[in-house]
Amino acid sequence: MNNMSIQEIVAAIKNKQPEIKTVYFVGCGASMSDLFPAKYFLENNAKKLRTSIYTANNFNYSTPAAVDNTSVVITCSLSGGTPETVAATKLARKLGAHVISITNKAGSPLDVEAEYCILHGFYESYGAKMEKPARALELACELLNEYEGYAHYDDMHVGLAKITDLINAAVPMFRPVAKKFAEENYNAPILYVMSSGATQYTAYGFSMFLMMEMQWLNATTFHSGEFFHGPFEMADENAHYVLMMNDGPTRPMDVRALTFVQRMHAKYTLIDAKDYGLSSNVPASVVEYFNPLMIGGLTRLLGEEISILREHPLTMRRYMWKLEY
Repeated sequence: MNNMSIQEIVAAIKNKQPEIKTVYFVGCGASMSDLFPAKYFLENNAKKLRTSIYTANNFNYSTPAAVDNTSVVITCSLSGGTPETVAATKLARKLGAHVISITNKAGSPLDVEAEYCILHGFYESYGAKMEKPARALELACELLNEYEGYAHYDDMHVGLAKITDLINAAVPMFRPVAKKFAEENYNAPILYVMSSGATQYTAYGFSMFLMMEMQWLNATTFHSGEFFHGPFEMADENAHYVLMMNDGPTRPMDVRALTFVQRMHAKYTLIDAKDYGLSSNVPASVVEYFNPLMIGGLTRLLGEEISILREHPLTMRRYMWKLEY
């Protein structure tokens, strides 16, 4: 473990390697989802740096040919012990990449194997649960600024300084929405979850992990822009939707999807980032990258409330931690 700040880590890499060509984000499950906003940010703003995101074993079994000493590989695991991600960390270092791990647990295998480690909170509050994607976003911003320059660097740090408190302040406002969601969906045959932009993997994470893993409820995810290219055929008064609406340039896709869902009289739960003070506190130049943090923090309440009605704790598993797999 090191005690370096994100700025110090990136400066150290720059000192060793003046030219970085590729940045890879690697994780499994919710951690991969949490890395996506940072990847999306870098992809949108970098003119030279190339970036990709991988589930860890895909990185291990089909390793990109470009991974070398001009690469930064960012690996992530809440526990720091996910075997696939630890293996990816070792592999990336073997190939000469500069490896930065993001984890909640100091001294974990991920911390030990990485060249640099960024620790984050999680259990302290709803806002703290979004520290993992926030630290990844901060790291991506620092890499971009160091290697190419980033005009909105200061704006990004304004958002990073405020987002935890904004999420925590939104919790009591969102709680009634979460209770209504639970009442309407605790026995739904399937949930359709959609969003766009930086939040598309937040929708994926909600359906895959909070609903399927933690509640054993059928759920599927698609991009709001893809809704009208197949999935909208399922919209009727018996369908159940969760729509995560963004503040920023991709919002028109979310609005179009919501309008159709309403037109078909389907049941839906709306999480609109604009309702919870994001745009009035985070500069417009970077607000789109904070949508997944705000919305992701609030989705935890949806999981909590539905788990109460279903008498199915979020910690209950059928296979995980119980079987060899």
